[in-house]
Amino acid sequence: MSKGSKTLIIVLAVVAVIVFGLYRFFAGNYNKMVSMEETVTSQWAQVQNQYQRRLDLIPNLVSTVKGYASHESEVYEEVAKARSAAGGVVNIDKSVLDDPEAFKKYQQVQNQLGSSLQRLLAVSENYPELKANENFLALQDQLEGTENRIATERKRFNDVAQAYNTFIRQFPRVIVANMSGFRAKAYFSASDEAQSAPQVKF
Repeated sequence: MSKGSKTLIIVLAVVAVIVFGLYRFFAGNYNKMVSMEETVTSQWAQVQNQYQRRLDLIPNLVSTVKGYASHESEVYEEVAKARSAAGGVVNIDKSVLDDPEAFKKYQQVQNQLGSSLQRLLAVSENYPELKANENFLALQDQLEGTENRIATERKRFNDVAQAYNTFIRQFPRVIVANMSGFRAKAYFSASDEAQSAPQVKF
C-alpha cells in the first residue's frame, strides 16, 4: 500500500471519528433537551390541574357563605370576577411557558383569584354560625389542601424548569439549544402581596 493511500485512510478515519463525535454530541444533547422539556410540560399540567381544582371548589364555597352572609355582595362580585378571569386561562397552551409576559399575566390572574378567596374566607370571621357549619368547614379544608397542592406543584415546576434552563444555557449545549429552538422557561414567583411585610397591630 502506498504512502498516499495510508494517509488518505488515516484522514478518512479521523474525519469519520469527528463526524461520529459531532453526531453523538448533537443527537445526545438534543434528545436530552426534548426529554427535559417534556418533563417541564408535564409538571405544567400538574400546576394547571390544581388551579382547575381550586376553580371548581369556588361555586360551592360561595353558595355556602352566601347562605349566612347574603349582604356581602362586594366580596361575591370580586370572587365572581376573579373566577371568570381565571376560568379563561386555567388550561392554556404550553406556549405560554416560552413567553415570559404571557406567563406573568397567567400568574397575576391566579394570584388575584387567590386574594379574592382570602377575602371570602375572612368574611366567615364575622359569622360564628358559618364558621361552625360542617359544609363550610369541609370546603375550607378542601380549599386549604388545594392551595397547599398548588404551592407544591409550583415548586416542582420551578425545580424542573431550573434544571432544564441550566442544561440548555451551558456551553456548548447552548449551541444545540439555539439551533433547535429550545427556549428558557419562566418561573413562578411570589405574589406582590407576599413581597411586603404584613402590618401587625395590637
